[in-house]
Amino acid sequence: MEILGTTLRICVDDLEAAAAFYERLTGTTPLRFERGGVSVAAVGCFLLMSGPESELEVLRKVTATIAVKDVDEAYATLSEVGARILAGPVPTPVGRNLIAVHPDGSVFEYVDRNAAA
Repeated sequence: MEILGTTLRICVDDLEAAAAFYERLTGTTPLRFERGGVSVAAVGCFLLMSGPESELEVLRKVTATIAVKDVDEAYATLSEVGARILAGPVPTPVGRNLIAVHPDGSVFEYVDRNAAA
């Protein structure tokens, strides 16, 4: 499995203010989308999320987002090495993802930029 990078996940109260800050910090224009009632702004290596506390409570349990070349390959490798897949692979606005719990209890999201089949 090829890991391409990681994204830091940050839950914020004011998405507009946070997006403006991180845009200036990184020099990157935010990519915005909605998912499950949560508004998201991806700015450089930061994933800003804002929405109902019930949704954010779940999102806060995910340590980080890991970009991989192929989520199907990640699924196979993670399963092989003892991780437990909680969800996915499923399509997202920018590719596919899955959520996995590592044997140490850490929860990670794995994403690729591949279109859903």
